[in-house]
Amino acid sequence: MPISDHVATMVAEVRERIAAARERGGHGQDVTLIAVTKTHGPDAVTAAWDAGVHDVGENKVQEAESKMAQVTVPVRWHLIGHLQRNKAKNAAKFDLVHSLDSERLAVALDEAAGEAQRVLEVLVQVNVSGESTKSGFAPHDLPTIAERLHVCSNLRVRGVMTMAPFDADESVLRAVFRGTRDARTQLQAAGFGAEWLSMGMSGDYEVAVEEGATHVRLGTVLFGSRT
Repeated sequence: MPISDHVATMVAEVRERIAAARERGGHGQDVTLIAVTKTHGPDAVTAAWDAGVHDVGENKVQEAESKMAQVTVPVRWHLIGHLQRNKAKNAAKFDLVHSLDSERLAVALDEAAGEAQRVLEVLVQVNVSGESTKSGFAPHDLPTIAERLHVCSNLRVRGVMTMAPFDADESVLRAVFRGTRDARTQLQAAGFGAEWLSMGMSGDYEVAVEEGATHVRLGTVLFGSRT
């Protein structure tokens, strides 16, 4: 089956599942589907666009830049992976950076956006589960980073992002996603709009949507296993 046909079929199925999960959750949120195309070629980006998915996520700046140069459809590019400070200038070309995970990175992104003469939309990454292998702020550190972000005039804080533990049971997933929702509330209380919740991947997106996710990041379920 051509990749375009496969992706179209999977997108239709995923959208049905998202709609059902949204109904079960009762939060009434709009949900943006982000097609994660890392390790897949530019044809995956085009297939996503043709299937009606206009948001594409990449983990690495260099891989994303290569695809940006080859893709002609006007997708919105999301940087969802860990970002090193020395790549902050490159990150300024994305539509949304999901992985703001340190104060030093916030400063670097603010400077890069200023040099690019634009306002860069960002999500604050939170590590609700406390796993040492994951980046992000602990929830109790949010008031401190919120103060710092208020002076980053070239950044617009749109919400929070998290990654749940891999293969966790449903009770753990729900606890992490609820904690992320609480983190968003903290940012809102600190004066940010912060309406977005980026949480949920191929293995847990339905639970994430039930818990209020506004953005889900799906790769394997749309494109198959990565090489």
